[in-house]
Amino acid sequence: MIDGVPELEDLGDVNGKSVLVRVDFNVPVRDGAISDDLRIRAALPTLRWLVDRGAHVTACSHLGRPKGEPNPAYSMDPVRAHLATLAPSVKLLENLRFDPGETRNDPAFVARLVDGQDMYVNDAFGASHRSHASIVGPPMTLPSAAGRLLAREVEVLLAVRSHPRRPFVAIMGGAKVSDKLSVIEALLGVVDELIIGGGMAFTFLAAQGHRVGDSLLEPDMIETCRVMLEGDKPIHIPHDITALVGGALFEPEAGGEVRQMGADLPDGVMGVDIGPGTAAAFSDIIAEAGTVLWNGPMGVFEDPRFEAGTRTIAMAMAQSKAFTVVGGGDSAAAAKQFGVDTEMDHVSTGGGASLELIEKGDLPGLAALRR
Repeated sequence: MIDGVPELEDLGDVNGKSVLVRVDFNVPVRDGAISDDLRIRAALPTLRWLVDRGAHVTACSHLGRPKGEPNPAYSMDPVRAHLATLAPSVKLLENLRFDPGETRNDPAFVARLVDGQDMYVNDAFGASHRSHASIVGPPMTLPSAAGRLLAREVEVLLAVRSHPRRPFVAIMGGAKVSDKLSVIEALLGVVDELIIGGGMAFTFLAAQGHRVGDSLLEPDMIETCRVMLEGDKPIHIPHDITALVGGALFEPEAGGEVRQMGADLPDGVMGVDIGPGTAAAFSDIIAEAGTVLWNGPMGVFEDPRFEAGTRTIAMAMAQSKAFTVVGGGDSAAAAKQFGVDTEMDHVSTGGGASLELIEKGDLPGLAALRR
């Protein structure tokens, strides 16, 4: 068991039993085709373990945000077809979020889910921070366990949280400080150094008195950032910026000038990536680390003009001797885009779930399995 959470072996004999498996098959689908099947493949060890032991397996997942009603754009059909090539005997239900009872944790919806099922397995780490029906409902009535993926995620992330190899460096990026404030505050209690990039860096820069031009800024978070910067733990923020003057993101043909600038940006200039000097300085910190946790890109890496900062961080992690953890979401996508995902020690399948587990040490999905 991991922290009191039963695992597959604790289910006992599964031969001939009907097992409902909550998976996280919330994969990118474009024009009816799956562009990244990482989350599907990540569930295969659990699905195959059950099938190989004679279980009748039914998988269930959400896909996108269909707002509680059927929507063909979020049908599980492409996922079902792909799953059939990887685990042919596993059934896959339609999108759980086609029913409003899923996100509301409706007991009636839970009852329909578990009808005819003998056991339940949660292998949907990426959804286990949600108190949704398919996550917290089935363990109330069925013998339940964590799947291989969920167990591994918990093992790795709790180890990073409680006894990391030091120095422990966390890299936080993304758009807003407010989205990750509680996580940042929790990390400051356990890390040795914190690196800040992405859109949120401009609120930290403003807290130091820098001008940020037309960059993303949360004025109501400036004082909070100032207090954190004055704390005991070193917080590293950019000292140079890759900026866009005019034009538009994702539209090189719209013109605009890409400039390398210092930490002060005049009006009309938008910061969109950390600069090369900052990227080099951050890489030096990573090179000396014992553990590195990365969540959030350093800039708008989806636009090739502004991918350099995120690519440099990804490469530095790949080359580091530290234990490297990528906290899901955009960071995982970036690691794959730059061809270094296989060089990381652990790439999480859940961005929000990984941050909440590190922040709180528990998730609703884990608590439900302990019942």
